[in-house]
Amino acid sequence: MTALLTVDGLVAGYNGVPVLDDVALTVPPASIVAVLGANGAGKTTLLRTVSGLIRPTAGRIVFDGHDLRDVPVERLVRLGIAHVPEGRGVVAELTVEENLRLGGLWRRDRADVRRAIAEVYDLFPPLAARRGHAGHQLSGGERQMLALGRALVARPRLLLLDEPSLGLAPRVTAQIMALLGELRDRTGLAVLLVEQNVRGALSVADRGVVMSLGRVVVATDAASLRADEDLRHAYLGF
Repeated sequence: MTALLTVDGLVAGYNGVPVLDDVALTVPPASIVAVLGANGAGKTTLLRTVSGLIRPTAGRIVFDGHDLRDVPVERLVRLGIAHVPEGRGVVAELTVEENLRLGGLWRRDRADVRRAIAEVYDLFPPLAARRGHAGHQLSGGERQMLALGRALVARPRLLLLDEPSLGLAPRVTAQIMALLGELRDRTGLAVLLVEQNVRGALSVADRGVVMSLGRVVVATDAASLRADEDLRHAYLGF
């Protein structure tokens, strides 16, 4: 199967200090690829580089045939990439409805934006009940739902999702992981998922990529990662 996203030989970092070292991975269409590893492994830097927030110093990032290295961040959204960063990024002063509208601000098909917002409310009933509430009035789980919902309003083909379970109750985490699987199966969404909750990520992922000190040390199917006890102990802590 042709990859939707291909990362090859990627080198990137901050202020001249490299964090990623020769990183390579692929994300097929309609798949979830979990990026796993300890804090400081380079997982968030990888997502920030793919989404254009950090410019690589070497390597290739290709999305659906487009070389992304010099593509402006705003054009990535139009190509079909959405990034939900760690910390959720909800605009606290805006209502739930206004935050969701932001996700479709660039889209010309206003009727489909309205449909997309309605779909988000169907996916996340707590947001529908609080559509007039400001972002700062939401719980942590509701803010995560809102950040994810806002990204979905853009109708992405690739979702870059950074630590969606951070600070959430296990029940909410399980709901979000199940939703990702549903979206993959129903809409063909591809997800590059960075997650510290290894068990949760591997429960829904098709493939797993394990990073250590800025390098990919293992890339294989999720079932193999779950079954490899030595690897899990060495890199994933369980």
